[in-house]
Amino acid sequence: MANSDVFDSARRELSAAHERNTSLCAPFLAVLPVEGAALSVLSGALGQSTVCSSDAVAARLDEMQFDLGEGPCWQAMTTHRPVLAPNLRDNNNEPWPIFAEAVRNDSGSNDVRGMFAFPLVVGTLDLGAVDLYTREGHSLSRSQVTEATALADVAAWQVLRKILGEQDVDVLTDSTTSRSSRREVHQATGMVLAQLGISADEAALLIRAHAFASGRSVREVATDIVERRLDFSTPDGLGTA
Repeated sequence: MANSDVFDSARRELSAAHERNTSLCAPFLAVLPVEGAALSVLSGALGQSTVCSSDAVAARLDEMQFDLGEGPCWQAMTTHRPVLAPNLRDNNNEPWPIFAEAVRNDSGSNDVRGMFAFPLVVGTLDLGAVDLYTREGHSLSRSQVTEATALADVAAWQVLRKILGEQDVDVLTDSTTSRSSRREVHQATGMVLAQLGISADEAALLIRAHAFASGRSVREVATDIVERRLDFSTPDGLGTA
């Protein structure tokens, strides 16, 4: 387990990464016994891209998974669970044999022994994953998995801010915005805050992200939340209406 001061520092650094335009990868390397990291967006609605990579090997591993459509990052995102693969040379244990074989045969990454992936999830939005690699062939301890998961949760919000910040579109309002619809957005924000135990700013960001990903206005999403057709605290996002 990392020194608590090191972990706390890394978490603070991640929490301010979008605002300060600093690396999302570096905090993972400061805390965990790995050589490289990459964060990728895999959601079709939000686009697919590598948000950051710590080095050429991490970037190459991310690129290979994009190209092949399989690998630890895809598994982490679809299962919502950490993926621990300490030995890519064990042919019997890979759920993604094509990717594992590609790593073993690729001149730019064939010295990679193990990979670990953690999902990037915000509410009901599956954003992508954090990929970590090691040349040592060791696994992560339970406490290290806990720390990596906590950092991934913080990073997911920063990735979401980055995605929305890059969009040249204002989904917060539309042509039918009125005082009543603004009150409804405010009410919906309070409901999401209560559902997930997050801040008001984060609740508003999540509503905006859901609107962008679904191609709808914030007002329309807010209406679904207020009328309980949409609930971010449930696995499928369905409310009780």
